[in-house]
Amino acid sequence: MSKKSRPTKGKDSARKHREQPSSVRDEREYPVAKNEEYEAEIIGLTHDGEGVGRVNGFTLFVAGALPGERARVKVLKVKKQYGYAKLLNVLEASPDRIAAPCPIFDQCGGCQLQHLSYEAQLRHKRQIVVDALERIGKLPVAGVGADDTSAAGAIPVHPVIGMPNPWNYRNKAQVPLGEVEGGLVGGFYAQGSHRIIDMDACMIQHEANDDVISKVKEIASSLGISAYKEETGEGLLRHVVAKIGFRTGEIMVVLVVNGDKLPQQEAFVDSIREAIPGVKSICMNRNTRQTNVIFGDRTDVLWGSETIYDYIGDIKFAISARSFYQVNPVQTEVLYRTALDYAALTGGETVIDAYCGIGTISLFLAQHAGRVYGVEIVAEAIADARRNAALNGLANVDFAVGKAEEIIPTWRADGITPDVIVVDPPRKGCEPELLDTMLAMRPERIVYVSCNPATLARDLRVLVDGGYRVEEVTPVDMFPHTVHVESVTQLVKNETGRGNA
Repeated sequence: MSKKSRPTKGKDSARKHREQPSSVRDEREYPVAKNEEYEAEIIGLTHDGEGVGRVNGFTLFVAGALPGERARVKVLKVKKQYGYAKLLNVLEASPDRIAAPCPIFDQCGGCQLQHLSYEAQLRHKRQIVVDALERIGKLPVAGVGADDTSAAGAIPVHPVIGMPNPWNYRNKAQVPLGEVEGGLVGGFYAQGSHRIIDMDACMIQHEANDDVISKVKEIASSLGISAYKEETGEGLLRHVVAKIGFRTGEIMVVLVVNGDKLPQQEAFVDSIREAIPGVKSICMNRNTRQTNVIFGDRTDVLWGSETIYDYIGDIKFAISARSFYQVNPVQTEVLYRTALDYAALTGGETVIDAYCGIGTISLFLAQHAGRVYGVEIVAEAIADARRNAALNGLANVDFAVGKAEEIIPTWRADGITPDVIVVDPPRKGCEPELLDTMLAMRPERIVYVSCNPATLARDLRVLVDGGYRVEEVTPVDMFPHTVHVESVTQLVKNETGRGNA
């Protein structure tokens, strides 16, 4: 054991553990022991944003530590091949370490990377994509720069497209409420728990959403309205959801309640209208189930309109209380324009958009395609998609409700032959049946928009083995200061058989 890796206490105890017979040995025989302190070398960063530390050749995951650092850590948990440790202090800091500007960064679980410079965040996110393609997809990835000597067929993974100003980018806040002596608290959950960290402002939220949350807490407290208690199922106000149209400035307030009525409803609504001049819609959603799902099934408009409006590029979208709408409209336009570029439309193509949601990508594509077919399992989203198509005067779009893997084969049976298929699946990736259907339909190009590099890599392996070639991948930073990364991948039909090796 090297000097720097010795624990600061418990040496005699550790010696006794080594002398025990194998029949009674347990985790104490590992190179580290629970509750002991060590000096760790941090050699990497996980996809969850934890530092990967090494002590005596043993791996410890250390929240808050960064690659290239030496740190004093305390072991919290030991497993067979790895453990978890708490960062006590940084002995030698990474040049990429910065002081997190948010005052509750160490408590709140919303951001994981504020202590890492933005340039380093972008490099890390590209590496997440590269690692997934290589390890999970077994796909060759090209290096970066003019000196790259990668083999022919290696996939270019471009630098992550970041934001000029990576703050105040979220257009939606969903804030749980709780009670303390003297009033209500509202904020995000502490990491790994359901303990609410009260906040006055969130640095990645649009300032208008911060104002809505603050004002609603004040109004509810003044009216004596109780907060929901998750442990008992009692109390009324569960969440406040605030939405803002970045381009229009229109604001929607949604009160999620544990009941059928809102006490002093008229006074509550009037107070919100007076306190928040830009509000266009005030809604109440009923959720009486003991669940951590935010929304219930019924939403009523208490005042104003059913929707607010916003734009992505020159496409106008109606946003209702429960409709899905990308939370970073600035980067959404970057993401969708990349998808449009990869689709390489000339004006007459037939396009299928699987997992189309409220039609955001579909409408982008419809401006440049002959016909677009969108499918989505959520009926309310398809209703929004149809409304958005009409709102923008786009008549060359058809939408269907159902599972993509069930609807698209029926389109194929009806003679619909796509030139391009675009998929934007949830984190679990594409269903195997959908991948099989895409391979059977043999479009010229597939554009895969992904929010999960692991399932992207898994699905790309299937498509490559089925005769497609991955041309390039462009990651986009939709959620600065978090560990999440989205990406757009272009695949082209390979007439000679298999794609990338």
